[in-house]
Amino acid sequence: MASLKPKNTHVANSVETAKRYHESYRGSPAEEYVTARGLTEVAGRFGLGYVASALPGHERYAGYLCIPYIRPAGGEHGVATCRFRCIADECVKDPTDGLYFFQKGEKERHEGHGKYKSLPGDPPRLYNTSALIEPSPVLVVVEGEFDTQSWTLAGIPAVGAPGTGTWRDYWTPALFGYEVVYLIAEDEPGLVFMDQLAADLPNGKVIKMTDSRDSNSVLTNFGPEALTKRIGL
Repeated sequence: MASLKPKNTHVANSVETAKRYHESYRGSPAEEYVTARGLTEVAGRFGLGYVASALPGHERYAGYLCIPYIRPAGGEHGVATCRFRCIADECVKDPTDGLYFFQKGEKERHEGHGKYKSLPGDPPRLYNTSALIEPSPVLVVVEGEFDTQSWTLAGIPAVGAPGTGTWRDYWTPALFGYEVVYLIAEDEPGLVFMDQLAADLPNGKVIKMTDSRDSNSVLTNFGPEALTKRIGL
């Protein structure tokens, strides 16, 4: 896992950017998408937004869901960065029935581009660092923002890596001190990733999700209780 810590992680105007796009969230395609994922209850907490009118330099993110990386201390550096998620109908919905592909257990179809876009040069960051200051004997580590939000909705503090291979060694000490850190893997690449992380965590416990479902799929299909049950809580 990478260990080189970036010298400067400040992204200018991140707070203003997050506020601007959050103001466009209500009634937007982003709200519809997040609602379908069962995350309405925590959408405000995570400051989710919609790029209805792109700021200069953000034209490539027009029509995307905006996901701020919020810091618990707030202030002028209260948002570390924003990531953007494609929710275009042609990529996320089946034109034959209007259902989201994930509602049918199918993969989305992002042709010629990835699902996510980060700001140019922005390093990987740990998502939902607010969870690290919650008084709790346990913590969940997952891949992805939606899975992190799903565990939060289930009442379990969770942080997320942006994806497989993005973990940074300097994040690991923040996980020491918990009684158990549940490392959630949904598939074989995720299992390799979490096994590697567990090797550095004496309190780490790898949990493989059943049927290769991600945490959000478990939430939307079986409810938050299915998540807590999977880790024995």
